[in-house]
Amino acid sequence: MNVFRRRLICLPALGLLWATAGCSSTDDRATAPVPSPDASTARLCQNLHAELPDRIDGLDREDPEPRSELTAGWGGSAIILRCGVPRPAELADPEAYGAEVNGVGWLTEEQKDGSYRFTTTLREAYVEVTFDAEHAQQGAGSLTDFAGPIKKTVPEGIAN
Repeated sequence: MNVFRRRLICLPALGLLWATAGCSSTDDRATAPVPSPDASTARLCQNLHAELPDRIDGLDREDPEPRSELTAGWGGSAIILRCGVPRPAELADPEAYGAEVNGVGWLTEEQKDGSYRFTTTLREAYVEVTFDAEHAQQGAGSLTDFAGPIKKTVPEGIAN
């Protein structure tokens, strides 16, 4: 009977621990892998980070976890920016789709889940912007909000 009482006493404590873990405020936060560029590229990305807007397409800025000056986000995971990413292999594909938006060139890649990934071209750092599937249905108009900050902080050229 003592064993039964000990188990009953432990159950509420275990339930409370489980409920607390399930209600963690970080559960619904967007995450993004942080790139690891060289020092000169990281400086360009830090400058870009300081110029990024607080709102894009009505979405508030909510930077993903882990926090970094190399990543930014809007609307949770609706729009995620990563600066200093490696050169996309698709840039070598002559069939790859590209576009220019307000003086910034972008490689455009549709992902299997319906999201889109856009990566800058002909800049000294590769900047990647991903729109989730829902936001991608609204088009790539949000890229206009990135053109000014990118042109101001990431010079034209070829990234390492």
